[in-house]
Amino acid sequence: MFIRLITSPADSAPKRLLPRKGGGGGGGHGSGGRGGGEGRGGSSGSAAKGSSSFGTSPSIKLGGKTLETSPSSAGGGAKSVIPAGQPFSGREFGGGMRAQVYGSSTYGSGYPGISGRGVQGRGFPFVFYPVVFAPPIGVGGSYLYSEDEYGKADNTSRPGGPLFQASFSSPNSTFYIIADNITVSSLQSAVNNSCLKTNAFTVFAPLPYDSSNTPYPRPEEAIQYYRASSVVLTLDGYNNTAALGDNQSALPLPLPPNVDINLLACVNRTIGTSVPLVSAAGLPSDPDTGNLFFTLLHGSYAVMILSATYFLVSLKLVPRLIKLSIELDIPVILYNSL
Repeated sequence: MFIRLITSPADSAPKRLLPRKGGGGGGGHGSGGRGGGEGRGGSSGSAAKGSSSFGTSPSIKLGGKTLETSPSSAGGGAKSVIPAGQPFSGREFGGGMRAQVYGSSTYGSGYPGISGRGVQGRGFPFVFYPVVFAPPIGVGGSYLYSEDEYGKADNTSRPGGPLFQASFSSPNSTFYIIADNITVSSLQSAVNNSCLKTNAFTVFAPLPYDSSNTPYPRPEEAIQYYRASSVVLTLDGYNNTAALGDNQSALPLPLPPNVDINLLACVNRTIGTSVPLVSAAGLPSDPDTGNLFFTLLHGSYAVMILSATYFLVSLKLVPRLIKLSIELDIPVILYNSL
């Protein structure tokens, strides 16, 4: 399911999610939730020690290079190849843009131009590694489990640091954001800033994520992946059994009828607009310039803008287009002609 909820500043009520197809349903959930509760969490707005805050630009490493990230970056830039002697040598990284961060509820979604389940053997369009789940005995399709390839959740060489989780609990629902430490800390602050104004919920300090332990979120609870499956939003108590099989045509089960749709809409929208990305200027340059095509789609008309070369990205053309799309509620789709 493609959850894209970008609203204009005048639209104070978040748009509803697209309805899920299929039968059955997921379980409900009360307040509190895993990762919260006495002795495990903190006050609203708290952050993990040593992690970043919203608005900062911490650096990450991949392929022997140090790259700057920012929650306000539009992404983009030229793709590069991880050199020999580095982990994942020969794979491409970079080039992913903010307009491409939304995936679906399927693990392996959110990769620009790539469809299908699983993350095995793929490049890193947004630089960050995909999230990983520990395989329980006899449960779930093989496509869900990639610890052998990307390391366990506590892998310190992961760009952005080990996997963490942040929880947001309202009376009806508890949502979790799972991603690297830098991303989780940044998104927790962003959700606080964006959603506490219009939604009542409790925020707990981020915790290290370990899906091998029963109390932690599992892949069947995932409702949306982002940024090449390097970020996942889960709903406590949701039981999407379709995610546990290898049938790629299986439809996700509906969300529980009592889900806090307003909080879900706000968190989903905030992840899309504020998830940290590597800036185009921070990626290695490509000797080829090429052209970028931007298509603004709205109803039955389309406006195409052709930029001269990649240098327009450094002049903040892309952020301006993204800002325009938010103000006018027009989705932006970006095509790279290289």
